[in-house]
Amino acid sequence: MNPVIHLDSIVFRRAGRVILDDIGLLVQPGEHWALLGPNGAGKSTILGFCGARIHPTSGTAEVLGHRIGRVALHDLRRSIGHVDPRHPITSSLTATEVVLTGLTGSIELLMRWEPAAADLARAHELLDLVGLGARRDAEWPTMSQGERGRALIARALMPRPKLLLLDEPTTGLDVAAREQLLETIDQLEHDDPSLASVLVTHHLEELPTSTSHALVISHGRTVAAGPVEAALTTATISTAFEHPIEVERMDGRWSARTVRRPAAGVPAS
Repeated sequence: MNPVIHLDSIVFRRAGRVILDDIGLLVQPGEHWALLGPNGAGKSTILGFCGARIHPTSGTAEVLGHRIGRVALHDLRRSIGHVDPRHPITSSLTATEVVLTGLTGSIELLMRWEPAAADLARAHELLDLVGLGARRDAEWPTMSQGERGRALIARALMPRPKLLLLDEPTTGLDVAAREQLLETIDQLEHDDPSLASVLVTHHLEELPTSTSHALVISHGRTVAAGPVEAALTTATISTAFEHPIEVERMDGRWSARTVRRPAAGVPAS
């Protein structure tokens, strides 16, 4: 079975500054990875390699069996779904139209382009999947942040990708909308068992229960990588964020909080 993503000894420099140093990542079909680390750690840059958008300074990056630098990136991106809550829609597209732009890889519907009946049916099917079937005709400006997030997941799934990238998908959501979005992400594991995903976040509370693996980075270097239970520990998260953080998992969901230390002169209980 060929890996979906294989980053090997990746180094990336920008303006003479090392952004990533010796990063490795191996994602197999059906695996769901979390990418965690503090601000400026290099998460977005790693996601750029996964999305076939940038080239490494050294090392090799292979996505869906193709080495970056030896393949037409535009063609490769057609097999990658990307969910970005900052998606820059400014017009009054309906939810259905937003999903259809996943076929054209554009922000707006292309002039003189008409979806086939099968495309329209799939867009409606995906809106049903993410819980927006009743809102298929809602216009983007009238949709809540949570509805927009779910519509963007449907958009990313429209071209039947083999890889789904989620860049801080719960940004700006309230608790209820966040939970609805995470339930939608969890459902994907059952609807397409071979789909692989990488989700970027700062917060352990924002990880769906379907998360199977994690890569934790800090200052452009790997702190931990592998099965989620081994990678997300009090020790690794405290090291990455340079702060004493206690990590817990309950019913498949994660939480993190500062390790409480006894006041000076007060013995620990």
